[in-house]
Amino acid sequence: MRIIFQIAKNELRNLFYSPIAWFVTVVMMVMCAFYFTETTSFTAKVFHLNYKNNPDASLSFFDSMTHGLYLNISHGFIITILPHLFLFVPLLTMGVIGREFNNGTIRLLYSSPVKLRTLVLGKFLGMAIYNLLLVSVVGIFMVAGFAGIQSLDVPPLLCASLGLYLFFTALTAIGIFMSSLTTYQVVSAISTFIVLFILSNIGSLWQQYDFVRDLTLFLSLRGRLEKMILGLLTSKDVLYYLIIMAMFIGFTLLKLKAGQETKPWYLKMSRYMAIVVGALVIGYISARPVFTGYLDTTATKTNTLHPRTQQLLKRLNEAPLEVTLYTNIFASNASFGFPRERNNYITQLWEGYQRFKTDIDFKYEYYYALTKNQETIFDVYPGKSLQQIVGVISKMNRVDSAMFKPYEKISKEIDLALEDYQVVMQLKYKGRSTLVRFYNDSRTLPDQQNMNAAFSRLLEDPIPNLYFVTGALERNIHKKGEREYFTHVLDKSNRYALINTGFDADSLNLSTQPIPDSTSLLVMADPKMDLTPTVLNKLQTHINTGGNMLVLGEPGKQYVLNPLLSQTGVQFSNGQLVQPSRDETPDKITNYYTFDAFDLAEHTELVKRKYIWKHGSRKDSLRNGFEGATGIPWSDSSSFTVKPLYMTSPGRAWLKAGKLVIDSITPVFNPQEGDIKSNSFATAIALSRQHNNKEQRIIIAGDADFLSNFRQMNNLIDPLYSWLSYNRFPVYTPYPRAPDTVFLLSPTAADVQKMLLLWILPAVVLVTGTVILIRRKRK
Repeated sequence: MRIIFQIAKNELRNLFYSPIAWFVTVVMMVMCAFYFTETTSFTAKVFHLNYKNNPDASLSFFDSMTHGLYLNISHGFIITILPHLFLFVPLLTMGVIGREFNNGTIRLLYSSPVKLRTLVLGKFLGMAIYNLLLVSVVGIFMVAGFAGIQSLDVPPLLCASLGLYLFFTALTAIGIFMSSLTTYQVVSAISTFIVLFILSNIGSLWQQYDFVRDLTLFLSLRGRLEKMILGLLTSKDVLYYLIIMAMFIGFTLLKLKAGQETKPWYLKMSRYMAIVVGALVIGYISARPVFTGYLDTTATKTNTLHPRTQQLLKRLNEAPLEVTLYTNIFASNASFGFPRERNNYITQLWEGYQRFKTDIDFKYEYYYALTKNQETIFDVYPGKSLQQIVGVISKMNRVDSAMFKPYEKISKEIDLALEDYQVVMQLKYKGRSTLVRFYNDSRTLPDQQNMNAAFSRLLEDPIPNLYFVTGALERNIHKKGEREYFTHVLDKSNRYALINTGFDADSLNLSTQPIPDSTSLLVMADPKMDLTPTVLNKLQTHINTGGNMLVLGEPGKQYVLNPLLSQTGVQFSNGQLVQPSRDETPDKITNYYTFDAFDLAEHTELVKRKYIWKHGSRKDSLRNGFEGATGIPWSDSSSFTVKPLYMTSPGRAWLKAGKLVIDSITPVFNPQEGDIKSNSFATAIALSRQHNNKEQRIIIAGDADFLSNFRQMNNLIDPLYSWLSYNRFPVYTPYPRAPDTVFLLSPTAADVQKMLLLWILPAVVLVTGTVILIRRKRK
């Protein structure tokens, strides 16, 4: 061991008594300083402007400043400098072994009593120690974060530093082996880059074979360092780097040993293959979910499933979970289901769940069936049958056409017609099954909220049954018109639709049907005809017996719903709210969320705004827009407790009693016509009372359009349904506010820091290195 350290010391001496180590250190320091100070200077200016205009601006920041500045996977400091860091290690290792051949000292080493493994390990240790210096250079800028970020989140920075060190050291082992293959240092460096390129892209090779796919996933470098940079430390990633180091150090020993002996080529090759096979076996076993350990180093545990999700998975541990991915080659997102994407499908979607439930069995089914509006495909491929078209598309996508079955062969197992033959996952547990969909947005994959809804169904948790009343021209949940309610209720491609977040919804004609006993919530949305005595009696009975309701009215139709609401002490005001503005028609009203609205549910936006209000900043609120609304007064004599949810902007709106003309001159307040002014009008209220040992909940809104297909995307809808279903669904997963949300540096201080890090510190290192090299040369 003493000799290993002596060789390592000698290797470090060779590095620092030559210009290359000092050159690499200074260049790396300047590069890191440039990217770091550019980011901090810009951030300081932005935050200084925000703080200057709004002293409470820091309350609105919930995400980790450490993550945003250092660890963000798209523009963080570490991920920005990472592509440039690839250049340094090959430059340092390109002559580690080749130098011995060029100087002729390899013969002395072969004849010396020093064992080859001692020599190789000593050189590797020396370079590994130098890698600590390279990581320390990056660490300088992490330490600088204490001056810029209040309560800097240190553990994920240490995790990222460990990832960088392991990456550098694994690359060092590769470089040493390449240096043993050639005496040309440039060839050695280029070869190291080639191996790095292969390891980065091997995960995309031979993906059609299951076992090979797992092996190439283990060998793939891509994604491992990124997880550590995000603050997630896993045993399989650490073992990966250690195995890569051991494998290439083993290759180097075999190469040097081959210079001392004469053996057949096949015996030499078998030794290399034995190392490769051993590494693959160890890596394959260690990467199994049951053997993988995790450590989330972030303060808010954002790399870990929410505790509510963990609890659901814990309840699923009584039996295995079977997940079958059904892929239609003609589906809009079919590529997500192709074999080459299976590793991404597992790692991006399921790995977080496998951490807490290791017995998940993945299956795959491929078929072909034309989706809606795809009959014209025969015009695109004239003269070809559907099966021939499948062959052409398979060839274009580089997949085997033989794996796609006609839909008729799987239709007996599952009915996918209702899913429009899109890519879906079927989850099975203890004989029960449910579907999880992919969505038409930028994220595509289901999130925890969608998955939790599916897990709850598998566990047979009570699912809220929602019924939307029909029969009086109410808004329809089955229609896609701009005034209807399909998008936020039944649209399977919308991840936030009620059907995807844990609700069952259907329409109900009260003229011919009774209200089912299983009803969790009854929705009456903008009836345009007088309610018949039969319907009115059913609705009143529902309220009197403690049923929950969502009632949505519109100006001009107050008389339809007021008889129903009279028993609650609430009435829609006669007339329409008016809010004149320069840019919009006067029927468009701006509402703000009240503090009581923040308590509806743990939706992320409501949680954030509640925190801001609780900590003293009430200058602004969340806002939503109503197009055509009326006010909602109430009586204090009612048995219900009333809490306003949405209020019009103070002093901007008034209630017009007469007819409102929106395509003419701006309306004028006229009290003689019955117009009413108030500082603020309630446009949505929540009612609650204790009834039959449970809390009855009702929400009444003076506008029905804000839930419509055309306007619903601008509003927070699911908190309304969540509160009305006692917050059982959606299963929200809000993470706590990060402790490091305040940026401390002023623009002036950022400029001083830039001068220190970008100019003074590299200059000191450069001068130090120059002095050492000159003194060494004199000696």
